[in-house]
Amino acid sequence: LSQIVIAFGLIAMAWVGGAAGPTLLGLAALVVAFASATQDIVIDAWRIESAKTVEELGLLTSAATFGYRIAMLAADALILIIADQIGWRHSYILYGVLMVAGLMATFLAEESPAAAAALEDKETAAPLWTLKGLGDAIAGPFVAFFKAHGWLALLMLSAIALYRLPDFFMGPMCNPFYHDLGLSKTAVGEVRGSIGLIASFIGIAAGGFAVAKLGNIRALVLGGILQAVSIAAFSLMAWWGDGLPLFAAVMTGDSFATSFAGVVLVAYMSSLTSLGYTATQYALLTSAYAIIGKLLKTTSGTVIDTLTSHYGLMDAYGLFFIAAGLIGIPAIFLFLLLSRRLRLRTDQG
Repeated sequence: LSQIVIAFGLIAMAWVGGAAGPTLLGLAALVVAFASATQDIVIDAWRIESAKTVEELGLLTSAATFGYRIAMLAADALILIIADQIGWRHSYILYGVLMVAGLMATFLAEESPAAAAALEDKETAAPLWTLKGLGDAIAGPFVAFFKAHGWLALLMLSAIALYRLPDFFMGPMCNPFYHDLGLSKTAVGEVRGSIGLIASFIGIAAGGFAVAKLGNIRALVLGGILQAVSIAAFSLMAWWGDGLPLFAAVMTGDSFATSFAGVVLVAYMSSLTSLGYTATQYALLTSAYAIIGKLLKTTSGTVIDTLTSHYGLMDAYGLFFIAAGLIGIPAIFLFLLLSRRLRLRTDQG
């Protein structure tokens, strides 16, 4: 259903265009955004429910992340080339038609038997149209999550919320940093689209492999360390110059580390969900890390301005990137503490 709405929404955006004014175009874009968010959560739920083991979950998470990155390339870069050739209106129509590929894959996919059985039991016990069923659909996922994990649920949510803060915090300042260094847009784009892209794909694959071989917590700790070091490494450019070899090395490390950390976090969050509540619980967990990160990143520019007034621009950037890397350290300690508590619970149980 969400894929059909996306397809017609994109075609509607093309049909309305800018000539009809921003209201109708914005309304069509809102429909597309709503359906896209629904599709993302449902795909994640299906991915989680289809995995039979932790190893499968790690590999499926890597596969989904590969697909998402390729889709982002199509949406951010490829569409610019297509629009330059055939115009924006026809580009949006083309992308709406391309949703048929997703629909075909959906029709070929199979529902997880265990998940289908869980949903059938819930529907029998409390149909959605009843007050009890509606209450279970809204509150049930949260009650089940805290019931399954007890007080450790708060520790899990805290660790998840802090894990990607370094990436959120430094993100808004990357492009201004490249500009202030004197790097051209072409040079940045070429490095990002070549060695940076390759490093991202390798990081995605390595993250899935690490989850399968090391388990969730060890992979998370490793990813947190890699993320902290790679982000702090941006300070080297602030203090040592804007040479392309150094930029390429830093970009490669950052692309690999952030992709690795992203995959292992998604795999971990996926493992915490319960059948019958997968979509809502996963949405809760993704919100836990996204909301705090998006609030924190709004302060990045202010921090740079404050540091610049005391130390100068390049020293400000250097200190900022080191601080951004260090922000991820508390999450690593929380996951180590969580691992210890889980071992104690297992031993006592």
